[in-house]
Amino acid sequence: MSAPFTVRLNEAALAALDRLAEKTERSRNWLVARALEDYVALNSWQIGKIEAGLAAAESGDFASDGEVARVRAKFVAGR
Repeated sequence: MSAPFTVRLNEAALAALDRLAEKTERSRNWLVARALEDYVALNSWQIGKIEAGLAAAESGDFASDGEVARVRAKFVAGR
């Protein structure tokens, strides 16, 4: 089920949205709804990862010196 929701955009953003809607043959509503769904999903995932990292750090679950050195060596070797 969906519910109405009002969004205010500046004229440049609205014009860009209209161009995208025309080129993709989608409605403004479809594009905005999809963008919000993607934004919420991405940020929810990111917050979950941050919270998991904080919980691991608070419990003392850190990489060993050897693990850190191995990762650093991989990136230094790639230069």
